[in-house]
Amino acid sequence: MLTDDLKQTIQGAYSEFLNSKELKARYGQKLMIAEIAKTLGNIHLDEENVRDSEGHVCVVEAGTGTGKTVAYLLAALPIAKALGKKLVVSTATVALQEQVIYKDIPEVLRHSGLHFTVSLAKGRGRYLCLSKLDKLLTEVEDSRDPNQALYEDELPQVGEETVKIYDSMVQALASNQWDGDRDAWEDTIDDEDWQRITTDHRQCTGRRCANVSACSFLKARDNLSNTDCIVTNHDLVLADLALGGGAILPAPEDSIYVFDEGHHLPDKALNHFAHHSRLISTIKWLEQSHKQLSNLMGIISGAGNIDRFAEQLPAATLDAKQELDKVIAPFQALADGIDPTDHTPRHRFEHGIVSPEIQEASLHIKRAFDRLAELLGKIVSEINEAMEDAHCPVPKVDLENAYPVFGTWQARAEGNRDLWSSYALPDAEGHIPKARWFTLVEQGGNLDFEICSSPIMASHTLKYSLWDQCCGAVVTSATLTALGNFGRFQMRSGTPSDSHYQVVPSPFDFAQAGTIQVPAQATDAGNASEHTYMVTDTLPELLDEAAGSLVLFSSKRQMWDVYDALPGDWQELVLMQGDKSKQALLDAHKQRIDKGQGSVIFGLASFAEGVDLPGDYCTHVVIAKIPFAVPDDPVEASLSEWIETRGGNPFMEITVPDAAIRLVQACGRLLRTESDTGTISLLDRRIVTRRYGKAILNSLPPFTQKIS
Repeated sequence: MLTDDLKQTIQGAYSEFLNSKELKARYGQKLMIAEIAKTLGNIHLDEENVRDSEGHVCVVEAGTGTGKTVAYLLAALPIAKALGKKLVVSTATVALQEQVIYKDIPEVLRHSGLHFTVSLAKGRGRYLCLSKLDKLLTEVEDSRDPNQALYEDELPQVGEETVKIYDSMVQALASNQWDGDRDAWEDTIDDEDWQRITTDHRQCTGRRCANVSACSFLKARDNLSNTDCIVTNHDLVLADLALGGGAILPAPEDSIYVFDEGHHLPDKALNHFAHHSRLISTIKWLEQSHKQLSNLMGIISGAGNIDRFAEQLPAATLDAKQELDKVIAPFQALADGIDPTDHTPRHRFEHGIVSPEIQEASLHIKRAFDRLAELLGKIVSEINEAMEDAHCPVPKVDLENAYPVFGTWQARAEGNRDLWSSYALPDAEGHIPKARWFTLVEQGGNLDFEICSSPIMASHTLKYSLWDQCCGAVVTSATLTALGNFGRFQMRSGTPSDSHYQVVPSPFDFAQAGTIQVPAQATDAGNASEHTYMVTDTLPELLDEAAGSLVLFSSKRQMWDVYDALPGDWQELVLMQGDKSKQALLDAHKQRIDKGQGSVIFGLASFAEGVDLPGDYCTHVVIAKIPFAVPDDPVEASLSEWIETRGGNPFMEITVPDAAIRLVQACGRLLRTESDTGTISLLDRRIVTRRYGKAILNSLPPFTQKIS
């Protein structure tokens, strides 16, 4: 219950925050604090401290400039502490995660009078595994010693420069100048180099590791139990939920979640619960596992009951390989109908329905991998127990080295089991179907089949694993509504029907600060070549060559074609996505503007969201065309099919609302502070001529409109 004491605490913290920073109250921010406090304040707990009330989810759309982070921290922290729950703040991007932990939370602590502790939670993959680093450097050293040389195919494939980086990491750890967090390493490190020295939950021996006392991940995780607020990311929350909740983060029933950038949550969940595996690569792995198994058993034989299970592995891997061999022919027959020169050569199973031949073969494959995963799981358990056994004849270091290999094999077997299970079992009648497809990919000069399966909506999974289980939740973003309502987000995220939904106003005076125009030159983007010619001719007329501008394209091909056709002096002004990293390109743009020069960024979808170019850095945003989704996405295509079978109109129910949200995000690049001004130009005549255009136009922020 939202008691008078809690109300006074929240109101007092907000007043102190404003006074300390000499700020005026923002109406939207006050409304957001009140809405969150009302929702979370009505949560009731039973005698076992578990929620037994409904209406515990609050969904708030709040535009740029509202001060979302301050609003949800001031409202949610006192309530979470009063209920004895953890506040878990989750973001979609590392950039916002770092802003929350290093900028926003310290400001709230400094200026609000609230007292709380904070920890940052990341997955194992963001931390160094000291055991893997030690092993790798030992192998590198041995490879230099002719008396200790490994077999040629077992030599570590690590360059001298990378070895220097690894050595410097050891020195930084030893001198306490680095804590093993990848994001805290001062230099960039390639993904490939990092993957060699990090781990996952299948490879990690946890508290049994010889390096447990120096483990960066476990040190960070131990802090979580003694903290009031945990800052993390959507991927880690979803990973924890997939493990049943409470495995990495506090259990959902002990947590109040805040999902900042919450519009990403449904898509993140889709990716998280999808399955994929390469057919030919998996067959080769099964073939080659025999040699590695023989080498490993030569080292760890005699530990517990490992030998009893290991001797069954060759037959189990052979069975899985033979079952996979049988499914090559039906997939190849379908692949023969694909043009391998297509941009993404793939075959999608209409309505997610596979042939009886593939379904039956998939059932046998699923059973084979079920058996293989079970055996590998038993071996992993035996190694775990042997590491605890002081009388085990096998040295602990050998067990530690073998554990991640078998753990990786187990994870791969389980992944294949889950994928082929999806193909073996048809979707229940009346239930939302899965999308199923395969893509032709090149692997070592040969074609492989990447077999895929995905839910078409995450609503079911999120409802049962998150919303129904959590103590409370807040979802916020600048783009949660589409065409003026929350229907799209509700459908995709599965938020409960009794959730509290609110749109809070932005402090920006859009009508005074900006104009959105459709120039007379704008043509129908449905005619691609004519539209590209128009964009090329129009840009030099629209843009101020001495100012900062952002031009957003929906197609890489069109972006390139427009650039190639521009006059040479204009090409010199353009910084094009792909020529540099995103951050390097933004830095170069800002440097030009700081020097009083003009600069134009050409970007695609990733520049339409999360790019912050305040003031003179961007006074004109040009949007080449309405950002409709690429029509060949297999999940979206399957979703459209399902909507059609229910008598719906996928274009109006999915395509148009999605485009409206992307357009709002693109328009959001113009005004980043209350003092910003500028113009948005939309070069797509369909916004005026098509039936859906007016609905999209009306959903945009209330800029002054100039439609020619």
